[in-house]
Amino acid sequence: QVQLVESGGGLVQAGGSMRLSCAASGTIFSIRPMYWYRQAPGKQRELVAYVTSSGITNYADSVKGRFTISRDNAKNTVYLQMNSLKPEDTAVYYCKIFMDGRDNWGQGTQVTVSS
Repeated sequence: QVQLVESGGGLVQAGGSMRLSCAASGTIFSIRPMYWYRQAPGKQRELVAYVTSSGITNYADSVKGRFTISRDNAKNTVYLQMNSLKPEDTAVYYCKIFMDGRDNWGQGTQVTVSS
C-alpha cells in the first residue's frame, strides 16, 4: 500500500520562499509521475505541477517561473520549491501518485502566505 507524507509547509511573508517535500513508500517510486496539487478555502483542488519518471515537468500558468518541481528517486521524494510567494498561493498542498488503478494522496500540508 502506497503512503505519501508531505512536509515543509508553514507561514511565510509575501515574496518569500518555501520548499515542500513528499516522501513516498510502498511503491516503485522511480517509474511513476508525481503531482503536486493545492486547495484553497472554498475552491476546487487544482494541479500545480507534475514531474514524469524521466524528469519532464509541467506547471500551472499561475506558478510558472516561481515554482520548481523536482524528484530524488534515491530518496523516494518529490519536492516543490516555491519562490516569490503570493497571498493567493495560500492553500493546503497535496502530493499525488497514481497506482493500483486510483489516485493516492498525502495528508496535505498547509502553506499560508501573509501580505
